[in-house]
Amino acid sequence: MPENISTLSILIPVYNEENTILRILDKVSRVNLIHGIRKEIIIVNDSSTDNSGAKIQQYMTDHPVLNIRYFLHDKNKGKGAALHTAIANATGEYLIIQDADLEYDPEEYNILLKPVTGGFADVVYGSRFVGSNPHRILFFWHSIGNKMLTFFSNMLNNLNLTDMETCFKLMNTKLVQTLKLKEKKFGFEPEITAKLAKIQGIRIYEVGISYYGRTYKEGKKISFKDGFKAIYCIMKYKFFN
Repeated sequence: MPENISTLSILIPVYNEENTILRILDKVSRVNLIHGIRKEIIIVNDSSTDNSGAKIQQYMTDHPVLNIRYFLHDKNKGKGAALHTAIANATGEYLIIQDADLEYDPEEYNILLKPVTGGFADVVYGSRFVGSNPHRILFFWHSIGNKMLTFFSNMLNNLNLTDMETCFKLMNTKLVQTLKLKEKKFGFEPEITAKLAKIQGIRIYEVGISYYGRTYKEGKKISFKDGFKAIYCIMKYKFFN
């Protein structure tokens, strides 16, 4: 039976993204969602030290008709913590995570929405490794590391995802709000995947998306250290939580 969705909450964690935040907000604001679904944009500024906060607030002033809700952390807590704040305040029936950089294209929200509006899915992952959409060619060892983390996560959680670490996760809001999420940094992805996999009868789908990856010079923040943390989180939330 088709799912009736009136509002999609778009969660945007921000930390020092003054060079891209206005462009991503423009992209999000221009998206026309299928079936007349409305947008709720939730921005969480994780105590940026650059001009991100001022740019966001000016954008809100310049675009009063947009449904934007803004939250500011008094100190930097990490991407996961910013997402905890955004999830707790989401009011749409479904939510999707959108990084403040330009690596993921908001025009593809509808690709992730289709399995949900068709009544098939509770959660949809956007995979950077399947499909015919464009994917920027970047770091060999990052791609190997990502596939290894996804394989390890799949093995322990009995899933067959191709991209566990993807930012683009579209999820039933009430379902996610029942989870007691703890990881405040990049451990968010393996934690939420492990906890979603434990939900009896959950319907998880995956679709191919584009990926316009950044280099470290362009602002990429994740490192190999985060990969080891992800391995720890995969095991922790499978066996001990």
